[in-house]
Amino acid sequence: MTPLKISAAEMVATARARIEEVETKDAISMVGREDVVIVDLRDVRERERSGYIPGSFHCPRGMAEFWVDPESPYFKEVFGQDKTFVFHCASGWRSALTVATLNGMGFPCAHLREGFSTWEAQGGPVTRS
Repeated sequence: MTPLKISAAEMVATARARIEEVETKDAISMVGREDVVIVDLRDVRERERSGYIPGSFHCPRGMAEFWVDPESPYFKEVFGQDKTFVFHCASGWRSALTVATLNGMGFPCAHLREGFSTWEAQGGPVTRS
């Protein structure tokens, strides 16, 4: 196997150095606010297994770039709103990479630093289907 030029962990560290990170306690206080959209990048099976943040919008990670781009045939109106967007995944790795990419596209957003992994333990509300 050819060695990688950069590891996934290095990519995440590079992304985190240039994006806005939101701490779990701060994100908990954002739940239910009209000016905030919390975006869940996790796979649908993760949401079914672990639950999800009430009112969060589910956007599969592989579609994020297309759903935020108004010129894309896949654009979702939720991303055309003048709101604060906070993306999350399970541990903060996928969301860091996604937010770095979206910021590079000119889409302002942040991510939940620790992801969903510590959400419930820190008192965050969870909806289970």
